[in-house]
Amino acid sequence: MILVPGGTFRMGSAEFYPDERPVHERDVESFRIDRLEVTNEDYDRFVRETGYVTVAERDLDPTQFPGVDPAILVPGAMVFTPPSGPVDLRNWRGWWRWQPGAFWRQPSGPGSSIDQKLNHPVVHVAFEDAVAFASWAGKRLPTETEYEYAARGGLDGARFAWGDEPYPDGIPRANSWLGRFPYDNQGVGGTAPVGSYPPNGYGLHDMIGNVWEWTSDFYTAQHIRPSDEPVRAHGRTNLLAAASAEEGFPEMPRRVLKGGSHLCSPDYCLRFRPAARSPQAEDTAMSHIGFRCALDA
Repeated sequence: MILVPGGTFRMGSAEFYPDERPVHERDVESFRIDRLEVTNEDYDRFVRETGYVTVAERDLDPTQFPGVDPAILVPGAMVFTPPSGPVDLRNWRGWWRWQPGAFWRQPSGPGSSIDQKLNHPVVHVAFEDAVAFASWAGKRLPTETEYEYAARGGLDGARFAWGDEPYPDGIPRANSWLGRFPYDNQGVGGTAPVGSYPPNGYGLHDMIGNVWEWTSDFYTAQHIRPSDEPVRAHGRTNLLAAASAEEGFPEMPRRVLKGGSHLCSPDYCLRFRPAARSPQAEDTAMSHIGFRCALDA
């Protein structure tokens, strides 16, 4: 883990998406955070030692899906599936599919494997799955504030973790989508081994790109300014789950994802930035979501 020194920074951005506003100052106490994302190898060790079963592997409760044929309520996860050509970017169903049998060990469904990707970030972990791993490791998930502060690497106010240009000197500094989304990817084309890209100013890898990462905060449609008291590491009280419902998400509380992923593209989702954030249902596992852990200093 890397010790991130406490300080004050400007959280959010007024340049991109509405939920990144308002820009405001936050005080953060020192904390520790994993240098790398949790890998398939890490998660495999956790599962072998505990027997843990992830949300994507569990049977679905028909009472939670009224009107849906119980025969199709089988364990699985959401898998990115690129189309053969351009699609309407307003409809995410053009590139996401529900895949029965997909989970962290079979990321694309039955027949797929992580055998050659043990050093890639684990994916298809729901919020509960990430919390369980963190608890087993004697750690916790970072707050949204901690994540953004750490992702900036000391560059307060910069658009990206390395400065204001998305591709300095034409060179990608993170694993993001290169080409026309969602059918023409000229980049890695999926997750990359952790640590494949240069670290930020704090020595942290992949805080931007590769996979979205869970934080402990509930999502709201814009930032809520804290009090004048310092934001203690894991000491801030999260919003009630009901707050997520008030934002139009009644089915399941949403948590904040940070960091963007290998699917972030300037022509669709310019979110491989420290200020970027995304709401994610706690119970949903997807092929571009992972996590890392934090710890009080």
